[in-house]
Amino acid sequence: MEASISFKEKSMLSSCHLCPRDCGVNRLSGAVGFCGAGALARVALVSLHKWEEPCLVGSDGRGAGTVFFSHCNLRCCFCQNHEISHEGKGSDVTDERLAEIFLEQQARGAATLDLVTPTHFVPQILHALALAKAQGFHLPVVYNSGAYETVETVESLAGAVDVYLPDLKYMEETSARDYSAAPDYPAAARAAIEAMFRQVGPAQFAADGQMTRGVLVRHLVLPGCRHESMKILDWFHETFGDKIQVSLMNQYTPMYHASEHKNLSRRLTTFEYESVVEHALDLGMTHCYVQERRAASKEYVPSFDGSGVAPLQPPSLRGEP
Repeated sequence: MEASISFKEKSMLSSCHLCPRDCGVNRLSGAVGFCGAGALARVALVSLHKWEEPCLVGSDGRGAGTVFFSHCNLRCCFCQNHEISHEGKGSDVTDERLAEIFLEQQARGAATLDLVTPTHFVPQILHALALAKAQGFHLPVVYNSGAYETVETVESLAGAVDVYLPDLKYMEETSARDYSAAPDYPAAARAAIEAMFRQVGPAQFAADGQMTRGVLVRHLVLPGCRHESMKILDWFHETFGDKIQVSLMNQYTPMYHASEHKNLSRRLTTFEYESVVEHALDLGMTHCYVQERRAASKEYVPSFDGSGVAPLQPPSLRGEP
């Protein structure tokens, strides 16, 4: 393990303060904090994902090169990825193997490198990116997170991340506490998103429409929470104007422990979603994606079967001539 851990990783993992949980545990000693992550990055799936926003999958739709990390510092009761985020399904990989995964995604023709739920593995990712770049890696790096991170962690990513893809889940402490066990989420996430914007600036796009730099903020509209969603749009507009890209998502599907909450035990209605879209239009927002109703389906949940995580075997080890 020692050979795959950089000096910077050692300092960040020996007392972990990567997120607002501020656990302070020594992950190098085998201890784990709230998220459950250890000294090595754990990966559950490596894939070409064609269902991300259009500006991330390439003009020919070849797909974002997703790397799904296991564990999470949030406990969203409706999480569609709960088997990896809450239960930790996945395989530990060294930083060297993680660098190889990044290069393999590039070789597959991925439009971007899409790091999904990466916050608790920032030190390992930074080391792996440095290793990969030394071997010719050049894809735009997308940091796809729940936005529950510290400003210091965001600042440590300067120069490594091209596009930030955070969620902004809640504006109210009550919602954040009840649904994600993080009452400080609204304040922490807003501060993190502002830090992301300061770092990469206004959204920039290539001639073919691919996003090359900037912030794309997702917001999943939840049933019974449309007024909270409108407050989030107000904050987007007041804080950034049209300098960020927004993605309004209607794909909420009751999963995991959602049925324990009356609001979340049902699907989103057409009225609820359309009223939030109308609010965005009333604000004059122009850089905003909307979703079709058919996106609300379990069919869009990836199968976390470990594809792409293990090292590629040479032909002689695969039983081929």
